[in-house]
Amino acid sequence: VQLQASGGGLVQAGASLRLSCAASGRIPGSYAMGWFRQAPRGEREFVAVIQWSGGLTYYADSAKGRFTISTDNAKNTVYLQMNSVKPEDTAVYYCAAREALSIVYYNNAAHYDYWGQGTLVTVSS
Repeated sequence: VQLQASGGGLVQAGASLRLSCAASGRIPGSYAMGWFRQAPRGEREFVAVIQWSGGLTYYADSAKGRFTISTDNAKNTVYLQMNSVKPEDTAVYYCAAREALSIVYYNNAAHYDYWGQGTLVTVSS
């Protein structure tokens, strides 16, 4: 599985931004597609995850109510809709995939097998 993230940029606080992650090849329905982010001098942290077949999602507390993860199976793409962004959302955002959505490891970057190259989101105050 190859992943290509895009959609980052410079936005002002309060704005909206949609990140895309295009996946190559056929993605089984059991796959979990996640978004992580890494701020400057920070560790990679979980943002959201969705099961490729749709329905089941998990969000980090920082993302709940502001971000929405979704899939478009026809386009082999996962989206992260970011609303009401804050300066603390500034980070490189990575999409990732693993073979199944684990309720134990869904927020653990070490348990994801495939990673995109990252897209930078900068939120100005």
